[in-house]
Amino acid sequence: MSDDRRTSDRLPPQDLDAEQATLGAMLMEPGAVSRAMTIVSEEDFYREAHREIFSAIRTVDEAHNPVDLVTVAAELRRREKLSAVGGGEYLTRLIGSVPTTAHVIRYATIVHEKGVLRRLIQAGSAIQALAYDNPEDLQTALDQAEQQIFEIAQQRSTKDYEEIGPLVEATFGYLQQARDQKEFITGIPTGLRQLDEITSGLHRGELIIIAGRPSMGKTSLMVNNIAMHAAVVKKVPTGIFSLEMGSAHLAEMLLCGRARVNSWRLKRGLTTPEDWGRIGQAVGPISEAPIFIDDTPGISVMEMRSKARRMKSQHDIGLICVDYLQLVSAGQKSYESRHQEIGAVARAVKAMARELNIPVVLASQLSRNVERRENKRPILSDLAESGSIEAEADLVCFLYRDSYYQQKKDAEEVEAKAQAAAKGQGDDARDQIDIAEAIVAKHRNGPVGTVKLAFNQNSRIFENIDVFRSAEVYE
Repeated sequence: MSDDRRTSDRLPPQDLDAEQATLGAMLMEPGAVSRAMTIVSEEDFYREAHREIFSAIRTVDEAHNPVDLVTVAAELRRREKLSAVGGGEYLTRLIGSVPTTAHVIRYATIVHEKGVLRRLIQAGSAIQALAYDNPEDLQTALDQAEQQIFEIAQQRSTKDYEEIGPLVEATFGYLQQARDQKEFITGIPTGLRQLDEITSGLHRGELIIIAGRPSMGKTSLMVNNIAMHAAVVKKVPTGIFSLEMGSAHLAEMLLCGRARVNSWRLKRGLTTPEDWGRIGQAVGPISEAPIFIDDTPGISVMEMRSKARRMKSQHDIGLICVDYLQLVSAGQKSYESRHQEIGAVARAVKAMARELNIPVVLASQLSRNVERRENKRPILSDLAESGSIEAEADLVCFLYRDSYYQQKKDAEEVEAKAQAAAKGQGDDARDQIDIAEAIVAKHRNGPVGTVKLAFNQNSRIFENIDVFRSAEVYE
C-alpha cells in the first residue's frame, strides 16, 4: 500500500474525551467558560456535534446569560440542533464526563493542539495541490505556501467581521491609559522629540515612507535614529533589510552614529584617543541590541515577506526598516511599466505591515522634478515613479537640507573643508552640523507639518535641534 493511501486512511488527530471534558466543564462552572474561551475555538473541535454545542455556549455567554444545561439546551433548540447533537441526555452525559473543572485549561489545550494539527494537515494538502499545479511563478507559490503555515503558527482569527462594541471599549481603555500616563507617544518613538510630537511614534500596521533626494540622509534617519533608538534604547526587536549597503557597512554606520565619530576619519585610521574611547563605549549597547540585518541585494518583495515572517516568529520583531523601495524586486511577474511595478511593491510592503501588525519604515527616492524647481523642498507628487506610494503610505516624511544644494554649488570648497577636517586641522575638525527639515506631508492619522532637526554630517545622525545651542553651529 502506498504512503499516500495509508495517510488518507488514517484518522485525523483528535481527542474526543478532551472535547467532552472541555464542554462538560463549561456547562458546570461559569468560570470555566471564560478560561476555555481564551484557548479553544469552534474549529478546534473534531466532532460536529461538539462544534455546535460550543457555538451555543458562546452565544449564551455573549448574551450575558448564565451558561448551564438549561440555557444551552434552549439555544440549541432555538437553532433546531438539539436533536442533532444527541438531545438533553447527551448534554447531561457531558457534565458526567468531567473529572474536575479545575483542569479545564488542560482539556481545552489538548483540543486546541489537535485542531492545529488538523489544520496543518489541511495546509499540507493545499500546498501539495499548489505544487502539482506547476505554477510559473515559483516565488509566489513559495510565499503562498509559507503564508498558510505562518497563519497557523500565529493562530489568526478567521472571522470576517467584528462588532463595534468591543472595539470601541478596547480603544477607549487604551486612550484612557495614555491620558492617565500623560504620554503623547503611543507608538514606537524615534527619539526626535518634535517629530514624535507630530507622529505620536510609529504605529502597528502602518507604512511609513521616508523620502528624499540622494545623500539627504534617508538611510541615516532610518538606521541611526529610528532603528537604533527602537532597538538600543527601547529594546524593540528590529529587522533591517538593507538592499544598498552591506551588513558590515551598516554595522560601521551604527557604531559611528552611536559614538558620534566621523566615519571617514575612522576608516582612514585618523581617529583620536577620544574618538576611539567613544567607539568602545558604543560597541556594548549595539552588540546587545535586538537588531537583525538582511543585506540580500535585489531581494524580491515575496522573499522579504517570507524572511520577515520568520523574524516575527523567531524574534517577535516590532519594527522593520527597508532601504530602499526602488531596489526591491517585484518578483518574476512582468509589469507594463515601472510605475506599476513600484506600485505592486508598495502594496506588498503595506500588506506585510498589516499582516505582521508592526510598523514598516520604507525609504524611497524622489524624482528629478525637485531639481527643476527654484524651491527644492519636496512635495507628494515628487515621489519617484508611482503615485501608489502615496496611496499606500500612512505617513510620508520628506528630508530636505538647504546646505545640500549649496554644497553642490561650492563642491571644491566643500572638498577642501572635508580634507582639512579629516586631517584634524583647525575648527573644521569639529562636527559639521546642518539644519535639516523633516517635512511630514501626509499623515493618515494625525497632523502634517515641518520639523527642524540638526544633521551631523560626520557621524550621519540627526539630533534634536536644541542639542546644539551655539548659534555659530548653524552658520
